[in-house]
Amino acid sequence: MSAERSGGLRARIAAEAARLMYEEGVDQYFTAKRMAAKRILGQVEGRRARYRPADLPSNGEIREALLLFAERAEGSQRTRRLFALRIVALEAMRALAPFSPRLIGSVSTGHIRRGSDVDLHVFPADEEALERHVRALGWTFERERVTIQKGGELREYVHYHVADVAPLELTVYAPRELRARPRSSTDGKPIVRLGIAALSALCARDHPAAWERYLATGEVEGMDALLEADEDEPLPGPFDGLLGDADGGTGADDEPVCAEPGEEDDPEQAYDPLPGFEGTA
Repeated sequence: MSAERSGGLRARIAAEAARLMYEEGVDQYFTAKRMAAKRILGQVEGRRARYRPADLPSNGEIREALLLFAERAEGSQRTRRLFALRIVALEAMRALAPFSPRLIGSVSTGHIRRGSDVDLHVFPADEEALERHVRALGWTFERERVTIQKGGELREYVHYHVADVAPLELTVYAPRELRARPRSSTDGKPIVRLGIAALSALCARDHPAAWERYLATGEVEGMDALLEADEDEPLPGPFDGLLGDADGGTGADDEPVCAEPGEEDDPEQAYDPLPGFEGTA
């Protein structure tokens, strides 16, 4: 039992937690890992056993197991769908350029699954101006105000849920918060948050042929697969964002970290770099 506890048990619990989230709709890492531990330990020597905190995998371990499930279940179409989602995000960000949009979550990291949506942070000086802008674009949307407890105090976040080829979720922040990048509760690192220039560079790096075709003709490789996936998806996905940012885009449970001075001056150029993009304009 000691050898199993040293590593094999954590991996088994991570795999079962990922299966619970992907196949059975459990939508919280906290819940999934404890359910998985009880199910697996209940099979040890025919009796239910207690688990120790050290036996439980991290959120990051479960996220990696979720990614494996997605790759096995969805095959090669997943990469094509990822490109299409990134183009949906890019075109939405261009339309929202006055509000310094940033892409976060599974579409930015590449950890998508069927039903993944596009999560954007926007930073309007005046929220009414943002809403007028969205209406002028002709987008269909619902506005939602969410109250979350953080550090013993309540914080409110406004979300705009936009119906598009893929659902868009806009989370509203004050402009000063553009310099504060929240940490993900999945791995404790600052969340990946991309501006327009960085997302374009990411598409060119990860999807070179599809990107060149898009620039030349406007054709979006994978759009058919994306539309088919949306039609076939039985649920609007409690997993949305789980493979990217575990906090669903609010950073509500996280500590902010400061971005570099001047990083936000130009919404066409500013971004939070991925490895390999440091210094890219």
